[in-house]
Amino acid sequence: MIHIIGTYECKADVKGRIMLPTALKKQLQKIINDGFIIKRSVFNQCLEIHPMSEWNLVVSQVNQLNRFVKKNNDFIRSYMSGLKLVDIDKSGRLLIPKDLFVYAEIDKEIVLSSSVNMIELWDKKKYEKSVAKTLQNFSSLAEEVMGDHTKKEI
Repeated sequence: MIHIIGTYECKADVKGRIMLPTALKKQLQKIINDGFIIKRSVFNQCLEIHPMSEWNLVVSQVNQLNRFVKKNNDFIRSYMSGLKLVDIDKSGRLLIPKDLFVYAEIDKEIVLSSSVNMIELWDKKKYEKSVAKTLQNFSSLAEEVMGDHTKKEI
Protein backbone atom coordinates (compact mmCIF):
# COMPACT_ATOMS: atom_id res chain seq x y z
CA MET A 1 0.00 0.00 0.00
CA ILE A 2 1.17 3.48 -0.84
CA HIS A 3 1.10 6.43 1.58
CA ILE A 4 1.52 9.79 -0.12
CA ILE A 5 2.26 12.83 2.02
CA GLY A 6 1.91 16.55 1.42
CA THR A 7 0.07 19.35 -0.29
CA TYR A 8 1.76 21.04 -3.24
CA GLU A 9 1.00 24.02 -5.43
CA CYS A 10 1.92 24.11 -9.10
CA LYS A 11 0.75 25.65 -12.36
CA ALA A 12 -0.74 24.20 -15.51
CA ASP A 13 0.62 25.29 -18.86
CA VAL A 14 -1.59 26.15 -21.86
CA LYS A 15 -1.72 22.48 -22.91
CA GLY A 16 -2.92 21.34 -19.47
CA ARG A 17 0.39 19.89 -18.35
CA ILE A 18 1.64 20.19 -14.81
CA MET A 19 5.13 19.66 -13.51
CA LEU A 20 5.06 17.41 -10.47
CA PRO A 21 6.85 18.95 -7.51
CA THR A 22 10.16 17.26 -6.67
CA ALA A 23 9.01 16.08 -3.21
CA LEU A 24 5.98 14.36 -4.76
CA LYS A 25 8.02 12.83 -7.60
CA LYS A 26 10.40 11.42 -5.02
CA GLN A 27 7.54 9.66 -3.22
CA LEU A 28 6.25 8.18 -6.48
CA GLN A 29 9.68 7.19 -7.78
CA LYS A 30 9.24 3.41 -7.33
CA ILE A 31 5.85 3.33 -9.07
CA ILE A 32 6.12 6.17 -11.57
CA ASN A 33 6.62 3.84 -14.55
CA ASP A 34 3.49 1.81 -13.72
CA GLY A 35 1.18 4.63 -14.82
CA PHE A 36 -1.76 6.33 -13.17
CA ILE A 37 -5.52 6.62 -13.50
CA ILE A 38 -7.03 10.09 -13.39
CA LYS A 39 -10.76 10.47 -12.79
CA ARG A 40 -13.48 12.74 -11.48
CA SER A 41 -13.96 12.73 -7.73
CA VAL A 42 -17.21 11.29 -6.43
CA PHE A 43 -17.79 13.94 -3.75
CA ASN A 44 -15.90 17.05 -4.90
CA GLN A 45 -15.32 19.03 -8.04
CA CYS A 46 -11.73 17.89 -8.28
CA LEU A 47 -9.79 15.08 -9.90
CA GLU A 48 -8.20 12.01 -8.37
CA ILE A 49 -4.88 10.56 -9.48
CA HIS A 50 -4.56 6.91 -8.52
CA PRO A 51 -1.28 4.99 -8.84
CA MET A 52 -2.03 1.88 -10.92
CA SER A 53 -1.42 -0.53 -8.03
CA GLU A 54 -3.91 1.35 -5.85
CA TRP A 55 -6.41 1.64 -8.68
CA ASN A 56 -6.33 -2.14 -9.13
CA LEU A 57 -7.44 -2.51 -5.49
CA VAL A 58 -10.35 -0.12 -6.06
CA VAL A 59 -11.41 -1.96 -9.22
CA SER A 60 -11.33 -5.25 -7.31
CA GLN A 61 -13.87 -3.82 -4.86
CA VAL A 62 -16.08 -2.47 -7.63
CA ASN A 63 -15.91 -5.79 -9.45
CA GLN A 64 -17.46 -7.56 -6.45
CA LEU A 65 -20.75 -5.74 -6.96
CA ASN A 66 -23.64 -7.84 -8.22
CA ARG A 67 -24.27 -6.68 -11.78
CA PHE A 68 -27.79 -8.10 -11.73
CA VAL A 69 -28.76 -5.21 -9.46
CA LYS A 70 -29.55 -2.16 -11.59
CA LYS A 71 -28.23 0.43 -9.12
CA ASN A 72 -24.91 -1.44 -9.07
CA ASN A 73 -24.69 -1.27 -12.87
CA ASP A 74 -25.61 2.41 -12.80
CA PHE A 75 -22.95 3.07 -10.18
CA ILE A 76 -20.27 1.14 -12.09
CA ARG A 77 -21.06 2.95 -15.34
CA SER A 78 -20.92 6.38 -13.70
CA TYR A 79 -17.90 5.61 -11.55
CA MET A 80 -15.87 4.21 -14.43
CA SER A 81 -16.88 6.84 -16.99
CA GLY A 82 -14.33 9.47 -17.85
CA LEU A 83 -11.35 7.49 -16.55
CA LYS A 84 -8.09 8.13 -18.29
CA LEU A 85 -4.77 6.34 -18.17
CA VAL A 86 -1.98 8.89 -17.78
CA ASP A 87 1.78 8.72 -17.55
CA ILE A 88 4.34 11.07 -16.14
CA ASP A 89 6.82 11.98 -18.86
CA LYS A 90 10.60 12.03 -18.52
CA SER A 91 10.48 15.69 -17.56
CA GLY A 92 8.14 14.92 -14.65
CA ARG A 93 5.06 16.39 -16.33
CA LEU A 94 1.53 15.03 -16.23
CA LEU A 95 -0.99 15.93 -18.95
CA ILE A 96 -4.47 16.54 -17.58
CA PRO A 97 -7.01 15.40 -20.21
CA LYS A 98 -9.03 18.33 -21.57
CA ASP A 99 -12.45 16.99 -20.52
CA LEU A 100 -11.30 16.45 -16.94
CA PHE A 101 -9.58 19.85 -16.90
CA VAL A 102 -12.92 21.42 -17.86
CA TYR A 103 -14.90 19.30 -15.36
CA ALA A 104 -12.73 20.42 -12.42
CA GLU A 105 -12.85 24.05 -13.66
CA ILE A 106 -9.11 24.29 -13.31
CA ASP A 107 -7.53 27.64 -13.95
CA LYS A 108 -3.73 27.83 -14.02
CA GLU A 109 -3.04 27.47 -10.31
CA ILE A 110 -3.39 23.92 -9.03
CA VAL A 111 -3.14 22.17 -5.70
CA LEU A 112 -2.03 18.53 -5.50
CA SER A 113 -3.17 17.20 -2.14
CA SER A 114 -2.31 13.76 -0.83
CA SER A 115 -5.23 11.64 0.23
CA VAL A 116 -3.32 8.68 1.73
CA ASN A 117 -3.03 6.40 -1.33
CA MET A 118 -4.04 8.83 -4.08
CA ILE A 119 -3.63 12.49 -4.98
CA GLU A 120 -6.45 14.98 -5.33
CA LEU A 121 -5.92 17.57 -8.05
CA TRP A 122 -7.80 20.82 -7.41
CA ASP A 123 -8.15 24.28 -8.83
CA LYS A 124 -6.39 26.31 -6.09
CA LYS A 125 -9.36 28.57 -5.30
CA LYS A 126 -11.77 25.62 -5.06
CA TYR A 127 -9.34 23.75 -2.82
CA GLU A 128 -8.96 26.68 -0.44
CA LYS A 129 -12.75 27.08 -0.18
CA SER A 130 -13.25 23.37 0.44
CA VAL A 131 -10.59 23.22 3.16
CA ALA A 132 -11.91 26.37 4.84
CA LYS A 133 -15.43 24.90 4.92
CA THR A 134 -14.25 21.58 6.36
CA LEU A 135 -12.07 23.26 8.98
CA GLN A 136 -15.09 25.14 10.42
CA ASN A 137 -16.29 21.95 12.13
CA PHE A 138 -13.20 19.78 11.88
CA SER A 139 -13.05 18.89 15.58
CA SER A 140 -16.59 17.49 15.43
CA LEU A 141 -15.83 15.64 12.21
CA ALA A 142 -12.63 14.19 13.69
CA GLU A 143 -14.48 12.99 16.78
CA GLU A 144 -17.28 11.45 14.70
CA VAL A 145 -14.95 9.68 12.28
CA MET A 146 -12.04 8.74 14.53
CA GLY A 147 -13.41 9.00 18.08
CA ASP A 148 -15.08 5.62 18.55
CA HIS A 149 -12.68 2.85 17.69
CA THR A 150 -14.92 0.19 19.22
CA LYS A 151 -17.12 0.10 16.12
CA LYS A 152 -14.37 -0.89 13.68
CA GLU A 153 -10.66 -1.27 13.68
CA ILE A 154 -8.52 1.13 11.74
